[in-house]
Amino acid sequence: MSDIIQLLPDSVANQIAAGEVVQRPASAVKELLENALDAGADKIQLIIKDAGKALIQVIDNGCGMSVTDARMCFERHATSKVRKADDLFAIRTMGFRGEAMASIAAIAQVEMKTKRHEDEVGTLVEIEGSTITKQEPIATGNGTSICVKNLFYNTPARRNFLKSNPTEMRYIIDEFQRVALAKPHIAFSLHHDGNEIYRLPAATIKQRIVHLFGNNYNERLIPVEEETTIINLKGYIGKPEFAKKTRGEQFFFVNDRFIKDNYLNHAVNKAYQELLPDDNFPLYVLFIDIDPAKIDVNVHPTKTEIKYLDEKSIYAIIHSAVKRSLGRFNISPTLDFNQETAFSNMITPKAPEDIVPPSISFNPDFNPFGTPKTASPKTTYFKEQYQPKEVSQNWGSLYEITNYSQPEQTTIALNDDKNDELIATTNKQYMQIHNRYIVSQIKSGVMVIDQQAAHERILYERFLLHLEDRKGASQQSLFPQTVNLNASDFELAKSLLDDIKSLGFDVREFGKNTLIIDGIPVDLGSTNINETQLFEDLIEGFKNSQQELKLNKRDALARSMAKNSAIKAGTALSQQEMNNLIDELFACKTPNFSINGKPAIQTITLAELAQKFEK
Repeated sequence: MSDIIQLLPDSVANQIAAGEVVQRPASAVKELLENALDAGADKIQLIIKDAGKALIQVIDNGCGMSVTDARMCFERHATSKVRKADDLFAIRTMGFRGEAMASIAAIAQVEMKTKRHEDEVGTLVEIEGSTITKQEPIATGNGTSICVKNLFYNTPARRNFLKSNPTEMRYIIDEFQRVALAKPHIAFSLHHDGNEIYRLPAATIKQRIVHLFGNNYNERLIPVEEETTIINLKGYIGKPEFAKKTRGEQFFFVNDRFIKDNYLNHAVNKAYQELLPDDNFPLYVLFIDIDPAKIDVNVHPTKTEIKYLDEKSIYAIIHSAVKRSLGRFNISPTLDFNQETAFSNMITPKAPEDIVPPSISFNPDFNPFGTPKTASPKTTYFKEQYQPKEVSQNWGSLYEITNYSQPEQTTIALNDDKNDELIATTNKQYMQIHNRYIVSQIKSGVMVIDQQAAHERILYERFLLHLEDRKGASQQSLFPQTVNLNASDFELAKSLLDDIKSLGFDVREFGKNTLIIDGIPVDLGSTNINETQLFEDLIEGFKNSQQELKLNKRDALARSMAKNSAIKAGTALSQQEMNNLIDELFACKTPNFSINGKPAIQTITLAELAQKFEK
């Protein structure tokens, strides 16, 4: 029997490695941007076409490469950052594995133009499927320009796994934001299909956050700064009232490298423990500066995981620093024993500019000897007081006994074959408890309905129907509202625009990262609704449903819309409103359960009530 083990060709090995390093266009964007940072560039341009499937181009003004380096960078494990194994514990650069360029070249058509500052001419290298097709001198500017064309052209199975263009573009924007936040002193720009998404000048950390996420973030940020012998911590956290239901705006950087760490994330969330509901997540952009010898970054090919030598101490430092910043800026209550409280309750005198001098008003036409033409209010008052009132007609009917008729009877049938005793005749008279539950008498006992869960179920099934038949009615707003989103959420909203219109929204694009809301769904009623807040909550709820529950697009959209527009616990309802709610609930396909799968209706039988009194 002949030998069966053999070495794989380099082209096949590179494609296998590419499966870990380059999972989608955003992965290639991350690797190319990090290479530009390591080249010492202070200006980086990212150009995208067809969400990265057709073109990914990164242009930097860094140090450039020589003729030999331009060729060697496409070889596996070829890197300028590591010489020996000990160098892995002194890494300050973004890349070090030497796999990214070889992996990208194995699954795409790559064109690179590079030139060092001291060279007269640059170098052009074209490579396709790990095979170099051209290498020649070329006239080009200082730095490097890399074009990645037709990603996954030779692995069509991988290309079929890619999502829609808006979805892939959102992943690219996420990677761009992480790199741009890590290096605020570097200028970045991002263009997609000829449209400018970002143009970020060199700035401070706070300015970079505002440039990336919007001007309204300027008032949401709280600074954090802590220096210890273990780590140096700096950055910003968000105020509790601006927390969201998704984790999208949470960034940890270790030595300017973006990482994902659930353990450190828990340290931040614990500091907000008494300030946020369980399903809300705060904003934070925190930078940890630590000795490279105390961490190991060679854990995963994507370089987003790190092992620490003293993880518990880092956890405690982050938690205490965030907690102190929240207290220092009066976000959470604190006790200050050094403050003198003896005069805290005294009335503070008004400032001189607040004191208004007394003035005298008089009527220059007043004549004390003249005869008034009209009676004074005092005269009119007494005249009305003593004027005899007209005797009411048919006064005897006031003392007649009125016979009240019995309220109308109706039958409520629960869609549960196992609870036949619940099918009962009950009055259309309901009682609301603590403005949260609706209670009604039934044949076998008492029925209790959670009003919020019931309304969510009603709206959820109604919105699903609108998404299927595309007949959601819209109620036009008197004044159109403007919604400004960050680039990632704007790309998401564009991908959902047709379905959002099916729900009844009248929405249109209006410039860069901006939408105009001309109307909202009729199903939301005529109550005062903040259209902008409703739309932003819709996008946040959709992202949360897709991340946590892995739902399809329409189901996640209907679920988000129902949860954000349903009546909340604590809302007082009239009898008519309770009647309508109950009627619509039992017209649903599954009235007994909320959209989260929890019971929306509970029954207490007479036997259970009797048992309570027997104890």
